[in-house]
Amino acid sequence: MAYLNRRISITASAIGVLLGLSGMFNHGLFEILQGNTPTNGFFIEAIGEKHRYWVHGTEAAFTVIHNFLVTGIMAVLVGSAVVFWSLKYLHVKKGATVFLSLLIMLVLVGGGIGFIILFLPTWAFATRINKPLTWWRKMLSVPLRKSLSAIWGYVVAATIISWLIVMELGIFGYFPGQEDPDTILNIVFIFLFSTVILASASFICAIAGDIEERRD
Repeated sequence: MAYLNRRISITASAIGVLLGLSGMFNHGLFEILQGNTPTNGFFIEAIGEKHRYWVHGTEAAFTVIHNFLVTGIMAVLVGSAVVFWSLKYLHVKKGATVFLSLLIMLVLVGGGIGFIILFLPTWAFATRINKPLTWWRKMLSVPLRKSLSAIWGYVVAATIISWLIVMELGIFGYFPGQEDPDTILNIVFIFLFSTVILASASFICAIAGDIEERRD
């Protein structure tokens, strides 16, 4: 029997788009702005001093290409591919495998490092898009599935907002009522880990919803 777990697919696609955009705008664009200059190593600061908005706004990255301009162009291209694949083909056979491959490639061409803790669970849940969810059906009772299904959209929205805040803070370091860079950096980590938790919760809610839709 062929399965398509619609809510899991939507959730993974939404997060995948955000991951691709992060590689493009938080890293690739600023690497391009550093111009045709050597990176002097594998580990780089995507945002150079001339374009930095706050002291911790360096956006650390890794690249196998030792040139900022080429690294940035590749990060934008691969990030765009992640967005495109997430929107169009994540649900197809081997879609999650290609998704993971693109994200690994994004890491290798300067697309960032911190988002690894988000793309790994996203990929893991994306592998369930075309699966029967038998184990989850046993683990989640009917009343719990109904409750989780009802809040799925809200949890996905909270995940998206949380990651957008991480992206904004990574570049601009602006948070209302805060000016101390070290405090803002701590806030970045709070939102980063909160996004991972919210993403995992949104997938569990999506699984519950997909089981209920099939049951109905």
